[in-house]
Amino acid sequence: MNKKIVLCSCSEAGYDIADFLLINGIKISYFISIRPEQASKLKISGYKSFEELSKKYNIPIYYPELFSMKSQKDSDFFEKEKFDLLLVCGWQRLIPEKILSTLNITGIGFHGSSELLPKGRGRAPVNWSIIEGKKQFILQLFLLTPGIDDGDIIFHQTFDINEWDTCQTIYYKISLVLKQSLLELIPAIFLNNFSRIPQSGDPSFYPKRTPEEGQINWDNSLTNIHNFVKALTKPYPGAFSFINKQKIMIWKAQPFDTKIIFSNTKLGQVVEKFPTGDLVVKCNEGSLLITDYEGKVNQGDFFKKLS
Repeated sequence: MNKKIVLCSCSEAGYDIADFLLINGIKISYFISIRPEQASKLKISGYKSFEELSKKYNIPIYYPELFSMKSQKDSDFFEKEKFDLLLVCGWQRLIPEKILSTLNITGIGFHGSSELLPKGRGRAPVNWSIIEGKKQFILQLFLLTPGIDDGDIIFHQTFDINEWDTCQTIYYKISLVLKQSLLELIPAIFLNNFSRIPQSGDPSFYPKRTPEEGQINWDNSLTNIHNFVKALTKPYPGAFSFINKQKIMIWKAQPFDTKIIFSNTKLGQVVEKFPTGDLVVKCNEGSLLITDYEGKVNQGDFFKKLS
């Protein structure tokens, strides 16, 4: 079909999805992305440059003047190109109404949480779902509006959040579902052969997370600390704690035991450091095994509690 698709992304997941669609015959006319120096300044987690993909498929990239795309220059670009379909796959800003109004057909965004929209709108839903110990994630594709994740739903699929999942593996699952669904949905949208379900009920919103909010609360339960580490590991900035004034990044951990007793120890204390460097830390309801971390840690050290 001779339609103009523009894909807006600056993430590894968006890059992977774009490559998949192109391999499978979905033609993309333009990429919208940001440069590495912009990503660094904006602290974009999981950033991926689209330069290589652009060269591979000879697809031009437009770099917006503003990340919000609210400048006149950005509006003029969309007005000039007259795209039919906008795909947003990893862009941490709302798309302005002025840009959406230039589209001949529509724009598609995606969002997920442990409940159907309008529950769980907002920021960092993958992180929050793991932190809160949810057992499922519902990925939803919706028609873009200027609002926050409030467009009509055109597709949804539920998948597990299991005990082994981290934010990275949840994004793997999101990528798989998006690839499968977009391959079917895009031709259906061009034929106007798709259903749409308006959102209903009272909305709830997840707040934005910042890297500074990654400090571990050692007064928390063993399960909650484990979930916290899984939710913030790579590609996110990571969970951390302090030993004296040294920041220790913790990338991977797991519940260790609930029955071995560590006498005369306190919460957050390193009760064992094995020859491998792995650490056992005393927690509420048991102990935590830390297997991937950055920083110097010795047996007997105390991870700082939140004040």
